[in-house]
Amino acid sequence: MPNIALELGKQAASFGVSGIYGEQQDVDGIKIIPVALASSGFGGGSDEGGNGGGGAGGTAIPIGAYIRRGDDLRFEPNLISLLAVGIPFVWVAGHVLIRVIRALKK
Repeated sequence: MPNIALELGKQAASFGVSGIYGEQQDVDGIKIIPVALASSGFGGGSDEGGNGGGGAGGTAIPIGAYIRRGDDLRFEPNLISLLAVGIPFVWVAGHVLIRVIRALKK
């Protein structure tokens, strides 16, 4: 039986930059390159009896796009992803600030 972890690793080698930057799209003379935050994980193993298993998982969160209009190139963030990341950050920062203020009052 082939080593499952090695097989998964060989398949993961092709992800690279293509998993983060999408294919360029041309829309009405505007060039758009989507950008995502991507992560993946793999695992596998077998016992002495030759029984084995493996698995993989991954996620991609669209964070924005590079947009080129003529000579102008800029990054436009995905506001929904920005809010999804920002809300938990603000919540944690608020609770930390509350604890710091309480500690300073004592």
